[in-house]
Amino acid sequence: MKTKQAVILAAGQGTRLRPLTATKPKPFMEVANKNLLEHNLNQLKGIVEEVIIVIGYKGDKIREFFGDNYKGIKIKYTKQNEALGTGDAAVKALPLIKGDTFLILNGDDLYFKKGIKAALEKNPSMLLKKVDEPSNFSQALVKDGVIQKIVEKPKKKLSNLAGIGLYFANKEIFKAEIEKSKRGEYELPDYFIKYIRSGKKLYSALAEEWHPVTYPWSIVKTNRVVLRNLKNDNKGKIEERVNIKGAVKIGKGTVIKSGSYIEGPVLIGQNCEIGPNCYIQKATTIGNNCHIGNGVEIKNSVICDNTNITHLSYVGDSVIGKNCNLGAGTITANLRQDGENIKSEVKEELIDTGMKKFGCAMGDNVKTGIGTLIFPGRKIWEGKTTKSGEKVEKDIK
Repeated sequence: MKTKQAVILAAGQGTRLRPLTATKPKPFMEVANKNLLEHNLNQLKGIVEEVIIVIGYKGDKIREFFGDNYKGIKIKYTKQNEALGTGDAAVKALPLIKGDTFLILNGDDLYFKKGIKAALEKNPSMLLKKVDEPSNFSQALVKDGVIQKIVEKPKKKLSNLAGIGLYFANKEIFKAEIEKSKRGEYELPDYFIKYIRSGKKLYSALAEEWHPVTYPWSIVKTNRVVLRNLKNDNKGKIEERVNIKGAVKIGKGTVIKSGSYIEGPVLIGQNCEIGPNCYIQKATTIGNNCHIGNGVEIKNSVICDNTNITHLSYVGDSVIGKNCNLGAGTITANLRQDGENIKSEVKEELIDTGMKKFGCAMGDNVKTGIGTLIFPGRKIWEGKTTKSGEKVEKDIK
């Protein structure tokens, strides 16, 4: 089946991603030097003609960035003034829907064209993904390709099929009245639950890949996924005695200085200065206008625009915001001595990252003093500073 329009929900504050979302809307988080909305719009190219973006928190940044057209896709906006949930956000877009059918997807998750096309085979449908631990998702019970039941985060496991926030919908679904959930919001899945209960068919579609960006460490994981398809492309200047292995993309105006070793996949933006004698390891993205100084080692990390990491520093499995300055000898520890998973505090709760290695999540405009040591899983809020030789054993807010 075909549809001409898609609705992207992009109004959320992304509180679980703090401090990274303190200065930007959640769908503006970047992986592989593109924000999540860019990635999803690229996947929708050739599928829809127009996208309606529901904006809210810091939504003007989204409007200013995309304007009214993205690579031939028309862009319109509607605003969710009050954070009343994904169901309310979807309803806000209905007056701009011209036909009867349309796609709905989260702007802060990474989807792929193959899964989107699978959802378009029948209307209405809900895109599902088989997951090992479905307890944090809405779960669907499916028989012969038809969804029999949907339960939001059930106490008792219903199935291993999780709803991943992408639907091929029609206007009839939204004629129902739903109530606020326990957290005081109108939840989008509740419309589809009511639709099933009315005796109508809701079809299932399966996605092979889907990557939710929920926590700071999700950025590290998702960046690694996107860089899998990186191709060699050098538009910069590479001095003598630089060793490059694997897929490495280097932007215009960037200089890689002598003695540096880059092991791809690695993506480096424009107008950067890298080295001399740097070691840039796999699954690293470096933004535009960055300076990576002498003897710096970076591994499996995202370094955002205009950031300076000075000599003899180490950044591993981390996300470093824009306009940061890491003083000489700054170290992000990324491994517990006991080998257990790294845990990180989110909204005053200690969360298991599911990762053996995770370093630091650093907001924009942070400055570290020389010799700063950052313990695994710690976060430094935007605009904060550390003293020379400081040990960051707790989050700095």
